Amino acid sequence: MDDIDTNCIDHVVLTLLHLKPHDDGRTWMSFDWDAMNHLHEKGFITDPIGKAKSVMVTAAGQPRAEELFHELFTRAI
Repeated sequence: MDDIDTNCIDHVVLTLLHLKPHDDGRTWMSFDWDAMNHLHEKGFITDPIGKAKSVMVTAAGQPRAEELFHELFTRAI
């Protein structure tokens, strides 16, 4: 499937991570590993590799996640 826009997938995953923070901003990372690695490389989340089953959306990722949430999931009036 060469026609998949992985950047679009990354945007949706970041937006979904933004929806469910818990325990000091950590969020469960049960998403595609490639997307999680892309988001980490872009500086939007903490490193997903390790024993923890959650990550944190970074200071750089938070405003981008909010922007994407409104862009992707809110209705235009």
